[in-house]
Amino acid sequence: MKKYQSIALCASMLAVTAASWAAGNEGLSQAQQRYNQERSRCMSGQSHQDRATCLQEAGAALQESQRGGLATDKANLAGNATARCDAQPVADRADCMARIQGAGTAQGSVEGGGLIRQTETPVK
Repeated sequence: MKKYQSIALCASMLAVTAASWAAGNEGLSQAQQRYNQERSRCMSGQSHQDRATCLQEAGAALQESQRGGLATDKANLAGNATARCDAQPVADRADCMARIQGAGTAQGSVEGGGLIRQTETPVK
């Protein structure tokens, strides 16, 4: 009988711990929650970076987000992507914009070091 009481006690303690953890996270900002997720990825080795770099990047992103400088809405991301085309020579900007908008092919990954976008333009 004591064995079942111990199991029931452990289960109820686990439920209380989980509930208090969830309640504690309600007060956290989205930035802090994101940091906690990233930190967990760093600590588990799932980040494709060494732990020190991963933790440093997660902390820097949290700090920048708290200052309001880390926007991730789709409008800002699209604006950043098209702003990179502004740095191209005028003759190449239209092709750059087409690649950003999905024309052509793309290969690679962020984990692999970058995404290469390619279009072909016939020259007369």
